[in-house]
Amino acid sequence: MARIAGVNIPTGKRIPIALTYIHGIGPSTARRICETVGVDAARRVNELSDAEVMAIREHIDANESVEGDLRREVQMNIKRMMDMGSYRGLRHRRNLPVRGQRTHTNARTRKGPAKPIAGKKK
Repeated sequence: MARIAGVNIPTGKRIPIALTYIHGIGPSTARRICETVGVDAARRVNELSDAEVMAIREHIDANESVEGDLRREVQMNIKRMMDMGSYRGLRHRRNLPVRGQRTHTNARTRKGPAKPIAGKKK
């Protein structure tokens, strides 16, 4: 099992699909990494040599922000918005949808289970 950026990527899958298991690498980034390193995208992870795995790992370390660093950066951005008191920061603080969704009827995932209001029949 190949280990890249602290993640065990599945061996039976094609390389671009397996790379998407790393937080911060999506399908287009995975294809671009394969092209840059010079690895055929149709090959499977278990067909890679150690040198090719090392080349992929070094390219990701040098050029991509992934896993812990990316998560930390996103959390710092959210914390900065909350400290500034921006609208998005207030929405984060109150655990409400941040990107303009309606909350009158939906947003149960973000708001949690419905809380009944005493005395309200209609």
